[in-house]
Amino acid sequence: MKDTKKTALFEEMPIPRAVLTLSIPTVLSSLVMVLYNLADTYFVGMLQDSIQNSAVTLAAPVLLAFNAVNNLFGVGSSSMMSRALGTKDYDTVRRSSAFGFYCALICGVLFSCFATVFRPALLVLLGADASTTQATLEYMRWTVTCGAVPAILNVVMAYLVRSEGATLHASIGTMSGCALNIVLDPIFILPWGLNMGAAGAGLATFLSNCAACLYFFVLLFVRRGRTYVCIQPAMARPRKELVKGVLGVGVPASIQNLLNVTGMTVLNNFTAVFKPDAIAAMGIAYKLNMIPMYVAMGISQGLMPLVSYNYGSGNVSRLKRAVIFAEKISLIFMTATSVTYFFASGALIGLFMKTEAVVAYGSQFLRCMCVAQPFLCLDFLAVGVFQACGLGQYALLFAVLRKIVLEIPALYVLNYFFPLYGLGCAQAVAEVVLAAAAVAILVYLFRRMDAEGTPLRSRAAKK
Repeated sequence: MKDTKKTALFEEMPIPRAVLTLSIPTVLSSLVMVLYNLADTYFVGMLQDSIQNSAVTLAAPVLLAFNAVNNLFGVGSSSMMSRALGTKDYDTVRRSSAFGFYCALICGVLFSCFATVFRPALLVLLGADASTTQATLEYMRWTVTCGAVPAILNVVMAYLVRSEGATLHASIGTMSGCALNIVLDPIFILPWGLNMGAAGAGLATFLSNCAACLYFFVLLFVRRGRTYVCIQPAMARPRKELVKGVLGVGVPASIQNLLNVTGMTVLNNFTAVFKPDAIAAMGIAYKLNMIPMYVAMGISQGLMPLVSYNYGSGNVSRLKRAVIFAEKISLIFMTATSVTYFFASGALIGLFMKTEAVVAYGSQFLRCMCVAQPFLCLDFLAVGVFQACGLGQYALLFAVLRKIVLEIPALYVLNYFFPLYGLGCAQAVAEVVLAAAAVAILVYLFRRMDAEGTPLRSRAAKK
């Protein structure tokens, strides 16, 4: 099976058009995912109950931890698939997708079981207290105990579909679930509906993720014979080189996410000292900051199949031009949103909760966070290139630098000198340093690629 349209996109289409073809659906999907995350906060916020809103914020690290599995088998398998497409090794493409799918399924089941069994200790770790424990527990019942498997599978399947250039279908799948969540949220959360509060937000999330999974299963059935994505159990049998290739990218990406969860948990515990208004404000500011962050992530993820394919085929010039073009459009957008957020922070927070204390806290948090945005896009793009090229060691280095070396220590130091308000500045401190490192390492890698004439495959393999 050979799809000439996919080959043309990866090998012949002009760089701006190819990057936008792959990135725009991914960015739109990312934006809809942000809206779906904001929907929980917005509709729970309409209750004007800081405890209910705090429950959504406190549970966020657990939902973010799903991405550890998503990255392990979604990013790892999709990178392996795109690189194999570049070398025309279609058997490896199919086996990589089946391996990633079934590993994600098993991990989702295990995640749900462990989070349920160790729930009391987990609630304490998240920073829940006597006033917020029950609401947090009810929200997690649907999103974690029942919802871990569909939440993980729908994202992993989107990665698998996107790896062969079908970004539109990947985006439709994720967006359909997000759209359903936005529709169901007010019905389940608000008094005029089922009046379930935070628990209703969790139920809406669970049902929407199930719908997204259903879309992907139907898509694979309809496109059978015309897609390299395979979920046949027999093709999931692990092989040494396949497992090494998937985990070589997936493990660093997963560790990166686990460190993000650690950072958010530390942040929530610091904020929890200041009680529900501060927790709710931090949650709103963080989710608003996710809008431009997810756009930058969408550009990076959309670019990955193009980079992986040309890395596999040895077309270094096309790879470099694609990265540089993506960097330009990402930097322009992030700079514009950073300026907008800084001057409109109070009005943006006020869209979610009118409580004076929440608006006051949240506007300061958002102003601090938005400073990091132009630097963050350079970091995301570099990590996307590392993952696309199978250079997991560089992605792991950035993950350790971001959280362990820079951001978490900055939380302690800034909170000591500027209690509460310093917490929002920690990310900016980390991203400024990482942006400089990203530019330096990309320049170094591109020079190596030019000097060797091939995309570092032999040297990476020796390591």
